[in-house]
Amino acid sequence: MSGGTAPQTDRLEAWERVSAAPLTVLSVVFLVVYAVPILDPDLSPQWRAACAATTVVVWALFWVDILVRLRLATDRRRFLREHLFDLVVLTLPMLRPLRAVRLVMVVLTINRRTEVWARGRLAVYVAATTALLVLVSALAVLDAERFAPDANITAFDDALWWSTVTITTVGYGDFYPVTTAGRFVALGLMIGGIGLIGFVTGSLATWIVDRVSASADKPAEVTGDDVAALRAEIAALRRRLDPDLAEHTGGRPDPAERSAD
Repeated sequence: MSGGTAPQTDRLEAWERVSAAPLTVLSVVFLVVYAVPILDPDLSPQWRAACAATTVVVWALFWVDILVRLRLATDRRRFLREHLFDLVVLTLPMLRPLRAVRLVMVVLTINRRTEVWARGRLAVYVAATTALLVLVSALAVLDAERFAPDANITAFDDALWWSTVTITTVGYGDFYPVTTAGRFVALGLMIGGIGLIGFVTGSLATWIVDRVSASADKPAEVTGDDVAALRAEIAALRRRLDPDLAEHTGGRPDPAERSAD
């Protein structure tokens, strides 16, 4: 690596370390101000406008973060290729029908922080990711469905139940989305549910295999009684195979056995 790119790489890593916690806090703030108008349909216009303004500010800061990282990247084409999904998620919500896509960026940002915090604790990481995905999906589907004609998901508890049933692939069918936006939310939740189930199954299988392998490779403890019993069996076998030895030793242990003792 040349002397010019090393400081730039260091600056990028430093920026990512410094911005990780603030971006996580901003993601939580975004989730709160997104959820409040959905959970409280009677929210006053002033508070509704404040929540909308906060989402715009937070989204602008997400753009600032990715633009700064692009500016500090040594290979910008590679950075764009590796972060193409982030750019798509940041761009699509500008279209109002796709505004729920904004929650994908929130989930990704919080999930990255959870991964660092829960590293080595698989159960904590999976539980946090699952809970976040269920909550976000319930909010998104309720936002899309509540005022649609013939909608059957019109309350948060119904949306939460639907989200839980869908992510576990149970699919009772008592609640289901009828709008296009709601069906896209369902599609994302189904894919996320399959991914989580595959991740948990694979991790559990790996854990079981590692435990079995560790038990198989661990040598069994040998006690003094085991050694004595083995020596007695060897001596008896030798006397059977060599009667002359038994006649000369008079049934006493031969010199090899005494030296072994």
